Order: sequence, then C-alpha cells, then structure tokens
Amino acid sequence: MVFEAREKDIYLYPERLLGLDLQFFADGEGGEKTEEPTTKKLQDARKEGQVARSQELITAGSLLILFVALRIFLTITMNSILQSFRYSFGLISTLAPENVNDIMMSGVMNDTILNTLVAMLPYLLSALVIAIVFNVFQVRWEPTAKPLAPKLNKLSPISGFKRLFSKDKIFDLIKAIAKIVVIGIIAYTTLRDQFGIIFNLPETSLFQGIAQIGDIVIGLGLKISAFYMVLGLVDYIYQRRKFRKDMMMTKQEIKDEYKQTEGDPQIKGQIKQKMREASRRRMMQRIPEADVVITNPTHYACAIKYDREVNQAPVLVAKGADYIAEKIKEVARENFVPIVENKPLARMLYANVELEEEIPPELYQMAADVLAYVYGLKTG
Repeated sequence: MVFEAREKDIYLYPERLLGLDLQFFADGEGGEKTEEPTTKKLQDARKEGQVARSQELITAGSLLILFVALRIFLTITMNSILQSFRYSFGLISTLAPENVNDIMMSGVMNDTILNTLVAMLPYLLSALVIAIVFNVFQVRWEPTAKPLAPKLNKLSPISGFKRLFSKDKIFDLIKAIAKIVVIGIIAYTTLRDQFGIIFNLPETSLFQGIAQIGDIVIGLGLKISAFYMVLGLVDYIYQRRKFRKDMMMTKQEIKDEYKQTEGDPQIKGQIKQKMREASRRRMMQRIPEADVVITNPTHYACAIKYDREVNQAPVLVAKGADYIAEKIKEVARENFVPIVENKPLARMLYANVELEEEIPPELYQMAADVLAYVYGLKTG
C-alpha cells in the first residue's frame, strides 16, 4: 500500500513524494539525533559501563586529600619512621660483628620497610577512599564487569587510527599540554620563592632540612592539587555534555525502542481486539440466563439477572449499543428471554453499571418494576 501511494505521487504530486522521503530519512536510522535519550537507553549504557566520568576529578581529589593529610600529620609520620630507623640501626649497633649476617640484615630491613608502610598506610587509604567517593559522586554505585571484557573492534588498526585522530583525543591532547604548561609554571613560581632555602640546605641539620623540603613539597602539591581540581571540574562538565550528546537518539530509534519495550502498537491493538471479542462471546453466552433484556429501544440493550440466593440485587450480565444491542436482542429472542422497553433504565444501566456488577440502589425501584412485570407475564 505504501509503495502504491508513492508510485501514484511520482506522477501526480512529485513535491509530496519529496517531502515524504525527506521526512522518512529524517526519522530513519541515519537521521539526526535530535531527541533526548530515554531512561532505558541510559540504563543500558550504564550496564555497558558507558557513563559520564572524569578521571581528572578523581586524580584531583586523591592528590588533594593526600597532601592535606601530609600537611596535618607529617610530623607524626616522620617521627614514627625515624623511630623505626633508630630502633633498627640501634639493634644492629648492639650486635657483635660475627652475629651480623644476611638473614639478620634482611629481617631488620623487612621490619623497617613494614613500619614505614604502616606509617604511610593512612595516607594511601585516604586517597583510595576519596577516589571511590568521587567515582560514586559522578556515576553512583553500580559496579559492572562488562568494560573489562575484550572487544575485537579495539584491535582493528583502522578503528585505532580513527580513535587516534578523534575529537576526544584532540581534547585529551589539549588537556595534557595545558597540564604540563600550568604545572610547570606552578612549580617554577613556587620553587623560585624557595631558592634561598634550597641553597642553604647543606648548612642545616638533617631533621631541619627534611622538614623544610617537606614544607616545600607539600605546598607545591597543594597548589598542583588545586589546579587539578579546577581542571577536573571543567573536564567533568565536558564529559557530561559529551555523554549526553552521544546518547541522543533519532525519532526512529525511539520508535524501535518503544516497540521492543511496550510492543508493536498494531500487535497490541490486535490483542485488545481479540480480548474484546472473547469478552463479547462470554457476554453473549450469559444472555440466555438473563431474566429480562431492557432496551432503549433501538440504541441500547441491557440484560439483567436476579438470583436472590446469590446476590442482593440484580446483576448486569450483558450490555451493548447499536449493533451489539441488536445482537443482544437477537440472542434474547432465540432463547425466549423477555425484552422490555424502558428508555431511562436502559440508558442508566449502560452508562453506570459494568458487566457482572450489581445495579446501584438508586435503580432498585425501576428494576423491580420491570422484573415484577416479567414475572407477571411468566405466571400469567
């Protein structure tokens, strides 16, 4: 049918055909991605590990907490490490030369390294916790192993060449250059102000020199961490916008997704039609059990049944309008069910009572009059 309509338009309305094809391609697979991503597409992308995430922001948070912790606890940490060294070398100095061997020295060194790692452990754990917190802040907690699965398309030289010169790689290159330049400027300006202290280090004591170098390194680290934080926020905003743009959908993609999740509208319509037909057949099978069919007389027909042992009021077993009303009356005649004309009652039953429901109290009197009339015919 679609082809015949287009073939006709070729001869009669060529501009209509042109407009139709333009709309077709605009909404098709190759159309522009003008629609916001659906919740399902975002969820599917998340399951595949595709999220808006900035590694720069995670690095910035880890560096910042590391240097802040060093600034606060550096003295305590250095004292702990120095105490460990004093103990180790003090132990060696108390031993006789013949008792010093490779096994003993290996044990002393292992203890020293272990104590140093224990002293540094709070800083490493703090950086790890901050990295996890920043990850959860950006993408929420929903771990997936799919990004770790090998993908053959990444092994393709052509795909690799395209990725090498993609817009993302150019942005990463600009970021790398900006980091090198800015970090170089920060390092130079910081160390330039500390040249006097650095040149005088040979004249200071060991512990004073370590403290001065620690202050310089921590101050430089905090400045670089602050720069990384700004860079990370900028990169995070960029990644979110880029991810949103990549997730945009065409109108055809939205239609296809709707069909996959909700079902084809045509199929759903056919299912509803089948359900209506099945309900109608069940309704028609109930008509022979009815006590009376009340009509409008032409537009509506409603069949009611009253079994005082089962229900407190009459029950509507069938109703219909126009064609269905005629079918109800036809089945009623075939099964010798009385048909009574009562326009107000027929309209109210059709509009206010559902199938297999008892009629409301306000219709009791009208229904009772009709049933009394029917019972009178049967007894007469």
